[in-house]
Amino acid sequence: MTALLEVRGLNAWYGESHVLHGVDMNVREGETVTILGRNGVGKTTTLRTITGIVRSRKGEIRLGGKDLMQVPLHRSAHHGVGYVPEERGIFSTLTVLENLMLPPEVAKGGMTLEEIFELFPNLHERRNSPGTRLSGGEQQMLAIARILRTGTRLLLLDEPTEGLAPVIVQRIGDVLKTLKQRGMTVLLVEQNFRFASRVADRFYLMEHGQMVAEFKVEELPERMDMLHKVLGV
Repeated sequence: MTALLEVRGLNAWYGESHVLHGVDMNVREGETVTILGRNGVGKTTTLRTITGIVRSRKGEIRLGGKDLMQVPLHRSAHHGVGYVPEERGIFSTLTVLENLMLPPEVAKGGMTLEEIFELFPNLHERRNSPGTRLSGGEQQMLAIARILRTGTRLLLLDEPTEGLAPVIVQRIGDVLKTLKQRGMTVLLVEQNFRFASRVADRFYLMEHGQMVAEFKVEELPERMDMLHKVLGV
């Protein structure tokens, strides 16, 4: 598999606060990669810097060989970056269907409404309900589904299982496995290690704004002592 996303020497700042310190990573076409780490180590900032939300940055970010460092935030989606933030960003006054149709199609290959409703039956049942009526799990499903319709090449997910009931976590895991079968490339930030271990092909472990380890899912048994120490899992 060739690298779809390449990140080299990535630094980022919030004002005078230096948050990322030379992040190196890659995500191959069709892979699901999870960034692990405690709160505050720079995981969310990594996603926000890749998308261009954090503009005080230096280093190298390439998607399919295209340099994203000079791409303005409002154009990042047109280059294939789809971001689902932890806060989900559902428009509460719009219906499920209106939320789904709001983002423009940026490339061919996005899911049709029929495919989305097959993947998320709950959304079909609630398609005429306003965002205020949705549960946390339904909002998360809608946030993911909304991006899948656009034709994105790289799906960035920030803590998709945070605060959700186990049955919904299971459903989101099933969705990610289905997306993998369709060839979707996913970069995931997740503190729920057990969930991440079910869906990821590969992991990066982050501390103090740097990637300190990289390993495949097959290597998990031999890495557990380290993960216990760093994550407390």
